[in-house]
Amino acid sequence: MYKIMLVEDDIMLCSMIKEHLEKYGYTIYVVKNFNIVENEIYEAKPDLLILDINLPYYDGFYICKAVRKNSSIPIIITSARSETMDQVLAIELGADDYVTKPINLDIFMVKVKSVLRRTYGEYASANSNNSIGYLNLDEGNFQLSYKEKVVVLSKNEYKLIKLLMENKDRIITREEIFDTLWDSESFVDENTLTVNITRLRNKFSEIGIENIIKTKRGIGYIFDYSVTKGEKNE
Repeated sequence: MYKIMLVEDDIMLCSMIKEHLEKYGYTIYVVKNFNIVENEIYEAKPDLLILDINLPYYDGFYICKAVRKNSSIPIIITSARSETMDQVLAIELGADDYVTKPINLDIFMVKVKSVLRRTYGEYASANSNNSIGYLNLDEGNFQLSYKEKVVVLSKNEYKLIKLLMENKDRIITREEIFDTLWDSESFVDENTLTVNITRLRNKFSEIGIENIIKTKRGIGYIFDYSVTKGEKNE
């Protein structure tokens, strides 16, 4: 069964969530020392991180960003903040989903199961390498490389790049991307998709590729690998 790390400083809420998750057979690790949260996460090696925003010492946004630099572990943010920009920021920093407080445990469980299913279950891809020319997508290490340059990807970034690479030179509709990255129960809107595409473009920029993801206004996106060959861009 999956191991879940719970980072929540509200003792009563933490206990309630822990008890509820354990009913479903999950193994729960609760962070004790909020001054060394990152260390506890790396030592426990959980399959899922449930991370509150308002924490002692370091807030959840900081921890999410720090974890995402070195790990593709799925992250669900929990917070009393319901503003759209907070939710967009969480997704931009690498979170997979966002749950607002007070937490509805039924909805919360749907999100937990959905994230785990997308990451490890029936919707997860088998380990494989996907290459187009010098561009290589490695699921084993969640890395994207081009010639000598390499960047680490989150799970959603990997899935989105894989979708685009497998359908290069064909328009991928926004609906197809929604179906691949999220499901109807997850937090998602147009801003979330735009943020994910922007992050992906930044990843390509880091390895020296510009304008490889073209926007088809009102429809979706197209992966134009020809830009790596010096051909004329749109």
